[in-house]
Amino acid sequence: MSEIKVPTMAEMMAAGETPEVLFWVGCAGSFDDRAKKITKAIVKILNKCNVKFAVLGTEEACTGDPAKRAGNEFLFQMQAMMNIQVLDAYEVKKIVTACPHCFNTLKNEYPGLGGNYEVIHHTQLLESLFNEGKLQVEGGEFKGKKITFHDPCYLGRANEVYEAPRNVLQKLDAELVEMKRCKAKGLCCGAGGAQMFKEAEKGNKEVNVERTEDALETNPQIIATGCPFCNTMMTDGVKNFNKENDIKVLDIAEMIASASDL
Repeated sequence: MSEIKVPTMAEMMAAGETPEVLFWVGCAGSFDDRAKKITKAIVKILNKCNVKFAVLGTEEACTGDPAKRAGNEFLFQMQAMMNIQVLDAYEVKKIVTACPHCFNTLKNEYPGLGGNYEVIHHTQLLESLFNEGKLQVEGGEFKGKKITFHDPCYLGRANEVYEAPRNVLQKLDAELVEMKRCKAKGLCCGAGGAQMFKEAEKGNKEVNVERTEDALETNPQIIATGCPFCNTMMTDGVKNFNKENDIKVLDIAEMIASASDL
């Protein structure tokens, strides 16, 4: 396996260079073993397409999304202000992230605190790389496979990004099947609003189990996601039905990287 090159903003600045885009990795993409695979897939695609990018590395902190959604506005603002100082010191203009929570917070919450950046989700970046002719892909192992896409709340309903992920999936020459609750009517996987980090409250069914049932109704071979939290919840949902040997849960970036033999 070839070594993955990931320059930091500090290294780039020291060399007198400016990246086209800052890749905001996020907590999940940095620390969660499953989500690290998504991070690696994105880096491989960026390198393949010769996109000049950098990461903050150890200078990146949590965007503050879980704190804000859990009601701790003070902690959120502290985390946000710290990040804005770092981003502005590097004169960052454009940010791409694989986490819709980071995407939403950086895009919609940071401007109120003085942090103004162009923020895109990784599926939007992939779509533009295809449109610009920098990225081509054969269906590969996904050709003809039945795929259903789960809309992340903070990508879909919160920011109305519905077409980019689907347009990217269409490049795989697969059969895209929609769940009955999709796009603007999509159902949460159960991890948003900081629920990812706490025990479930009393009820008769877990939200991710309900959402996985929606997915299973389409009889898919692959459940595609665009969010590390959704990935975890849908993977757990598939395990709940003992279907992990039949159905894969994959991020769109992983699928594109895999189909490109990266």
